[in-house]
Amino acid sequence: MEYRMALKELRDGKIKPYYICFGTETYLMNDFIERLAGSLVEPEHRDMAIIRFSTSENGTDEILEEAQTLPFLVPSKLILVRDSVVFAAGRDSAKVEHRPERLLEYMSAPMDSTVLVFVVPHEKLDERKKLVKYAKDKDAVVSFAPLPAEELMQWVARRAESRNRRIEPPAVEELLRRVGSDMGALAAEIDKLILYAGEAGTIAADAVVQLVPASTEQSVFKLTEEIAALRTDRALALYYDLLKQREEPIKLTALLVRQFRNMLFVKELGKQGYTPQQMAGQLGLHPYAAKIMAEQARSFSVERLTAVLDRLAELDYGMKTGRVEKTLGLEMFLLKTGSEGGQ
Repeated sequence: MEYRMALKELRDGKIKPYYICFGTETYLMNDFIERLAGSLVEPEHRDMAIIRFSTSENGTDEILEEAQTLPFLVPSKLILVRDSVVFAAGRDSAKVEHRPERLLEYMSAPMDSTVLVFVVPHEKLDERKKLVKYAKDKDAVVSFAPLPAEELMQWVARRAESRNRRIEPPAVEELLRRVGSDMGALAAEIDKLILYAGEAGTIAADAVVQLVPASTEQSVFKLTEEIAALRTDRALALYYDLLKQREEPIKLTALLVRQFRNMLFVKELGKQGYTPQQMAGQLGLHPYAAKIMAEQARSFSVERLTAVLDRLAELDYGMKTGRVEKTLGLEMFLLKTGSEGGQ
């Protein structure tokens, strides 16, 4: 079940006795769990009604004993279990015993007063396990995958609208370029921009530039974009800003290697007919990052990308062996790469 369907069921008052929540989009997962808790537990009862376990420290017998115990002074309780071994393919600890057959028995006859949630922060569950198959048959598995690029942009706009603000499309794009695709970080920055805009205000791109600092990774992303667009002066300005922030040239070089390597992969996958969403899955990127990377890659031929990666490898070796002065070496790389163009 996709998380939107699970949210709809919550709004309709349909709460399952157990959920297996998995995926890499932790913001959406935490949001769902918080909504579930809000539907089950009064704010003043949270300390008594919400119990937390981890399968790395607690066996299934201990978890099930709590699940089968009637709640104390509250009508229902929520048990949250962080898991990497029972429903995923992680290794069991020798110190903790898990008996999946007992959990399967419980799932066939769960307590009415308990909602049991397994939180699995992995891209996939272990489909070979009977527990996973049974939970899927009961429609109790909820997937939390990263939002596609367009949906992520719509989510940003909706968050602003929900607080009676409007965010202009260029401002959304600038925000994503500066913060990246981390929904938790995006939410924090949107809320800051909402306060700045004031009641019924509009958030423009210049407000994002003024108020939202770019992360190192996003600055390197922008650095690559400026090189691709032959804007060497802007690339150097970004580099000098990163140096002022005491960023290490060797670290920046490593980030550039990752960026150009991903661009090469994106270019090859594009030739094979992959969509940005499919590329994201292959490369372990967020769909929005894959979309922007595909746009950047258009400015480079495969030959140029290969040559840039070779030059970065030489630069990295020279830096680490002391043959190249780090700050000047990376500056010369930016000057040379930007002046040569993309093709």
